[in-house]
Amino acid sequence: VQLVESGGGLVHRGDSLRLSCATSGLAMRYYHMGWFRQAPGKEREGVSCISDADHETITTIDADSVKGRFTIPRDDAKNTVYLEKNNLNPEDTAVYYCAADPKSCLLGTYDDMDYRGKGTLVTVSS
Repeated sequence: VQLVESGGGLVHRGDSLRLSCATSGLAMRYYHMGWFRQAPGKEREGVSCISDADHETITTIDADSVKGRFTIPRDDAKNTVYLEKNNLNPEDTAVYYCAADPKSCLLGTYDDMDYRGKGTLVTVSS
């Protein structure tokens, strides 16, 4: 199983950016997916989670710091989950990690997720 993040880079305050997490070796529709981030000198934190696609209703959870700015769409036909980020600010600078778990995704459960990617760096300049 592999999760590969991409789309990171250097952007400016107020810009938008879309991160991608391409999965292989698993049927992503049966997995809860999440994005987590770790800023320099800080602990890793949850950003957004989306429930698996095997139920009628798909739900999402977003951290307070990104509500209204970030969304986490999933495309199970492409086995890819995205993190769409708008109105970025320097506090969003971090390495962003993607994770997958068949049971659940909660913002505080990165270490409990079955599969995790290696991350992609996003730097937001002021």
